[in-house]
Amino acid sequence: MLLHTRAIIKAIWDAQGYGNLAVWADGTTSVIAPGESPEKDGTPPLAIFKPIPLVARFPMLDFAIHDPDLLERIETTIREAGGEIERD
Repeated sequence: MLLHTRAIIKAIWDAQGYGNLAVWADGTTSVIAPGESPEKDGTPPLAIFKPIPLVARFPMLDFAIHDPDLLERIETTIREAGGEIERD
């Protein structure tokens, strides 16, 4: 399944203050406690993102989903983990 960069950034944004965001290859995301190592059907996530360092500097979600450096960082992390991702 193809993941979408801006959808992941929105999920990271929404996870602020609640925990980290785990992302699986099928597009499933889950807010998890820091340090947790979740599995879904025996499969670990492609990536676990820490929201505060990634998006807290942006005053609005629109700034985050249009930031070229953040877009590239998310895409690189997913691709390096073996996932497929595109900008939506």
